[in-house]
Amino acid sequence: MRNHFICAIVVLLCALFLRISPLEFALLSLSILFVLFAELVNTAIEAVVDLISPDYHPLAKVAKDTAAGAVMMAAIGSAIIGYLILAKYVLPLYAKVLNMFGSTSDIGTVVSVLIVIIVVIFLKSIFRKGTPLQGGTPSGHAAIAFSIATSVSLNTKDPLISLLCMSMAVMVSHSRLLMRIHTIKEVIFGGITGAVITLIVLLSFKYLS
Repeated sequence: MRNHFICAIVVLLCALFLRISPLEFALLSLSILFVLFAELVNTAIEAVVDLISPDYHPLAKVAKDTAAGAVMMAAIGSAIIGYLILAKYVLPLYAKVLNMFGSTSDIGTVVSVLIVIIVVIFLKSIFRKGTPLQGGTPSGHAAIAFSIATSVSLNTKDPLISLLCMSMAVMVSHSRLLMRIHTIKEVIFGGITGAVITLIVLLSFKYLS
């Protein structure tokens, strides 16, 4: 519920900032409320199942999985509605930012990824935690994932492709947390390192060429 409320606040603030129409705001609010409602029902079902069947039972598992699936479906529907409403406001603004910083450089892309790898290994040797290929500070997977996502964003200058690549980078970084190989600080540090180094290298190639 905490994560749902944080996402809801961020989305509603963006909607107010972008000045969407009253109808769009109403639809967005209803979709958010539906997700919160589904989460509350899911919590209630889990509590009742635990009360009736404190020990493991296949039917209890089915009930909990079904309730969780309902929340997932509500979240997917809310995400679709949010995209359809906010995309026409956000994507043009993001496209302007990409065009402002965008750069097409094959050599710069390769060089930036290589520099990110070297910097990550160097930082891991300084912090003396983990190995060059696993664990330690920063997360190499997060750094490389965000480096590639940043390169694709600046080379294509396409907001939708950029958002999809950034989503993939987030998923790669999140997998390191799920596998308990890195802490959230190590993942964030890696992502920022990869994105910033790539941005600096590509802008350097853009203005020096």
